[in-house]
Order: sequence, then C-alpha cells, then structure tokens
Amino acid sequence: MRVTLKDIAQRAGVSTMTVSNVINGNRARASPETIERIQQIADELGYVPSASARSLAARTSRMVGVFVPAADEESLTISPHNVAIIGQLERELRKRAYDVLLRGIARPGEVATALRSWNLDGALLLGFLDEEVALFTARSAGRTRIVAVDSYADNPVTLGVRADDHAGGRIAAEHLLALGHRDVLFVGPRFSEAGVVWQRFEGFRCAFTAAGLERDDRLVELLNTTYDDGVTLGRRLRADHPSVTAVFATADVLAIGIMEGLRESGVRVPDDVSVVGFDDLDLCVYVRPTLTTIAQDIAAKAATAVHMLVGEIEHEDQPSGPVTLGVHLVQRMSTGPVRT
Repeated sequence: MRVTLKDIAQRAGVSTMTVSNVINGNRARASPETIERIQQIADELGYVPSASARSLAARTSRMVGVFVPAADEESLTISPHNVAIIGQLERELRKRAYDVLLRGIARPGEVATALRSWNLDGALLLGFLDEEVALFTARSAGRTRIVAVDSYADNPVTLGVRADDHAGGRIAAEHLLALGHRDVLFVGPRFSEAGVVWQRFEGFRCAFTAAGLERDDRLVELLNTTYDDGVTLGRRLRADHPSVTAVFATADVLAIGIMEGLRESGVRVPDDVSVVGFDDLDLCVYVRPTLTTIAQDIAAKAATAVHMLVGEIEHEDQPSGPVTLGVHLVQRMSTGPVRT
C-alpha cells in the first residue's frame, strides 16, 4: 500500500502538517532532530511524494508537454532530428524539476485540448509548420506558456527558437561552389515562402547570386524527409538529373538515404556526386563515406527553448523575442572537387 504523510506522522509522533512541511522543504519550525527523524522514517517506509497532490497544493503541475505532429491518429513518426532534440529537452526540463508529456498531434486543434486536459504549465511545439503555429491564440493557449522550436511564425502567443537556417543554406552552397560544383540539386520537403526549408533554400540561392552565378531553379526535388525517400531519389538521380555533380539535402537522414541510393545505382560519393546534409546528427559518422553537413547545436537549442519556457512560467528574465542560434560547416568525406 502507498505510504502516506499520516503514516510517517504516526511513526514519528508529530502532526501530519509537520511532516508535510519537512517533506516539502518548509523546515523553519521543526528542530534538526525532528527533521532527521522524519526523513529517516520516510526512507525506511519507502515514501514517494505524490506528484498530483503536490500539483494541487502548489497550483502547478510541474509538467511540460512536448507536442510533435503525427501523420494520423494511429501513428507517431519521429525524425532522427526530433529524437535527438526531445532527449535534450527532457534532460533540461528534468534539471529544472519538470516532467515531460510527449504527445503526437494529428490536427492542430488537439493542442488546445491537450493543454486543458493535462493542466500543463507549458508546452514545446516541435516540427510544426509556421502556418500551424500561427493558428494558436491566447484563448486556445489559456494560461499555458508555449515555445515553438524551429519556427518563424510571427505569433505573440508563442516564443520561438531556431537555428540560422538561411546561413546554413548559404554555407552549404558556398562549400560546394568552392569545390567547383555548379549543377547542385536542392532536396527537401515541400515549402512555402516562409519557414525552415524556405530559409535554407533562400540562403542556398543567395550563395549563387553572390558568386555571380545563375542557378537552374529546376534543380529542386521535393520529397518527405525520410531515409527511404532519399534512397529512392538516389537510385534515379543519374537518370533524372544527369548534369548534377552535388546534392544539398535539408536533413542528414535524407542525405544519407540519397548516398545509399547512389551507391546502389553505381554512383560513387564523392567521386561522381558530392552530398551535404543538415543537422550534424551522430549518425553522420556511422555511414561511409562520413557525411559533410551543416551543424546546428541541438543541445543549445533545447537548453534555450527550456530557458525561454521556464522563464515565462516562473517569471524569470528571458529573451523577449525569437532566438536564432549559429550554424557551421562540418566537412567530412562525402564532398570533394568536381570531376573535370
């Protein structure tokens, strides 16, 4: 049976209120001997504080929702990037004594329902489109603070943190241009004139313009950010884009799939085609050739998101607007000079 404060109080010969104060850190009115006795009895009985009881007493749940898009109501597919950042978010929130509720969202309207159902202190939105983030209103959010990760939405209800995606696209293109590549294929999911992929595409194009080069805007492939879709593209790359000597993919998992598809079709990386990814996930060094990529600091992004969110919850000093974190090139073995 669950050990209660009353059980400890009876064993210690003190009031339940005294035990509650000691357990919750309010120890000004208890002697050192009483505090030690209560703690010893609590340990002996295996007392575990009730999170729900503490939530009711403090009027705070100490719980933060991490919401990610679900393809439908039956499945939740999390990309390797999201897996990496969710792990970092949980670590940062745990250090601040917050628990995490991971929830897949099939429709944007489900966020407001989840906020009310779980009495969340805050929520982190991960992987939502800007047009979806823009739909959140003060009414739907209620008192819950919200931080959107990788968002460019201009929504006063949500704070935002993201990598410098424009700079990342530019740096990737500059690297390939310096190696002599001119016919470079841009690969990523569908995008509108806003958001993460759009920023990477615009930065990518700007590098060509700055170099005084015209870029063939037909050299774009739009597909889902999955390994399998990357493999499929790699297999048909030579047939569909015979002039292409390099590929910039907006995610590492997509780039690695493309490399595998190229290998299966007899195309050598980087001898025949160079490949650049984005994120610098751990798996970049597990493949052969190792993947050249644009590195973003996922740990810093998670820490910043948690700092912003907890700052809102606990009324601490925190950034008043969106935060953009720097990126840099990590050159490995998947890129090389264009063949003459």
